[in-house]
Amino acid sequence: MAEVQAGRYTAAHEGGLVVFVIGMRINSWWAVHRWLPVALAMGPMIAELYRNKELGFLDMQSGITTRGPVLIQYWRSYEHLERYARHGAKHLKAWKDFNRKAASSKHVGIYHETYLVDEGKHESVYVNMPKHGLGRASGIVPATGRRETARRRLGGENEPAVAE
Repeated sequence: MAEVQAGRYTAAHEGGLVVFVIGMRINSWWAVHRWLPVALAMGPMIAELYRNKELGFLDMQSGITTRGPVLIQYWRSYEHLERYARHGAKHLKAWKDFNRKAASSKHVGIYHETYLVDEGKHESVYVNMPKHGLGRASGIVPATGRRETARRRLGGENEPAVAE
């Protein structure tokens, strides 16, 4: 258990910061074969990030909701996060597996919300989810066209044609 720091403190972090919230929602508890592989894919990705600090991952907190896990991650920059999302070996395999095996079924949902703290920008995507998080607070629109990828949702126009 973590040592309690008596007194009042604030974070010592200086410089750029990206907060990334990612989670999974079990929509059909009985469809274990659909959601368990998604849940099990998280561990190797987290281990990869902690082993390779040069990837720009700073740290994370995790929790369990009544429908599944949620992770709050802290990254040095959006470029670091995007590079891992597009090129991280463990992430690419997990994302391809999800799209091939689970995305077309409604048994499991995934979501992420990215907050670029210094720039005042945000983006989010929800797959097989009810209205959730920022989407619940502000409403949702289809993730198509200029909203199809994280980079486009953040206002970037010149990016490779690789779906998230």
